[in-house]
Amino acid sequence: MNDAPRHPSFAWVVAALAAGQLLTWAALYYGFSSFVLPMRDELRWSEATLMGAFSVGLAAWGGASYAVGAAIDRGHGRAVLGGGAVLAALGLWAWAGVREPWMFYAVWVVLGVSMAMTLYDPAFIVLTKRYPQRYRQGITALTLVGGFASTLSFPVVAWSMPALGWRGTLVAMGAALLAVVLPLHWWALRGPHEPPARPTHDGPAADITLRDALRHRTFWLLALAFTLYAFGSAALWAHVMPAFASKGLRQGEALAVVVWIGPAQVAGRLLYAALGRAWSLRVLGAVVLLGLPIALTLFALAQALWVLWLFAAVFGAANGLITIVRGGLIPETFGRAQVGRIGGAMAAIGLLARAAAPVAAAALLLVLGGYRELLLVLAALGAVAVLSFWLAPALRR
Repeated sequence: MNDAPRHPSFAWVVAALAAGQLLTWAALYYGFSSFVLPMRDELRWSEATLMGAFSVGLAAWGGASYAVGAAIDRGHGRAVLGGGAVLAALGLWAWAGVREPWMFYAVWVVLGVSMAMTLYDPAFIVLTKRYPQRYRQGITALTLVGGFASTLSFPVVAWSMPALGWRGTLVAMGAALLAVVLPLHWWALRGPHEPPARPTHDGPAADITLRDALRHRTFWLLALAFTLYAFGSAALWAHVMPAFASKGLRQGEALAVVVWIGPAQVAGRLLYAALGRAWSLRVLGAVVLLGLPIALTLFALAQALWVLWLFAAVFGAANGLITIVRGGLIPETFGRAQVGRIGGAMAAIGLLARAAAPVAAAALLLVLGGYRELLLVLAALGAVAVLSFWLAPALRR
């Protein structure tokens, strides 16, 4: 009789990781903005001080991405995703006890590392390693579920805050990650790492190392494309409400536009799941990247509310699909042998640009004089991203 534990099926592994993505994105990324005002009111810190800690967290996320990818390449995916859930819970509990700004910044270094260990990329790499023929299906499913994280985060935090206060809400969020996400990750990824994937002929380069990738302009052109996209997207999110105000829109009108970005993100992923898999990732990536300059131009030049709704639809759909493109294109282009290291290095560059984007956009705003001009400059950077992506040559054996 064989008493060895039966490993979860592909569907169960994807379902467990998707649930983990939903909860960790809701707690670590989308939850932050809900705590800014109550913390400001109680601690008397400026919003700039509070936002600075989040930027530090994004920088820490980028700084840890390569090490996380390398650890998964070595077969430690279970420890990375499980340990990330533990570190996130400890970070949230430490956040609940902050009294001084330096404590808050230290907490966000910890939370930034936990984001590198849990949010999307490590799960994508694990799926790519374990299921070399089906990882694109898994990545699509993870992003579909993760797309509802903001829908979950804002109402749950708003409901919890009156009863628990902001400190109690953070303690409850940390407990949820420890009680739900950790067991899901530990159960889904039990057993051997997975037999090494045999080289296949569905990709041009099945065994490229990070050192080889760094010597090829394909890596740098793709990195530039994804970095410019991350910069433009983060700059827009940081300044979106003042940009609406510059057009004379009241907060309620602005929210009536912004609220459609999340559903458009999920709709784009659903459309891809239903119809888009026949497209090559190269074609899909060019279309998705083109969505950012189109959306920013619409926003910059909009004079009517329906044009802003169109902006929300285009921007949301592009944001929803960019993670699928990047998650699938890296193993397809460079192979799976060091996908963690290569993906981690590329993610680190983009995340550092994302962390710098709010401040850099504010500096550009002072030079350019208005949000219309800023959005058009960001749109031009988005166009450069499309060109860089399209010029990246395919790798040959």
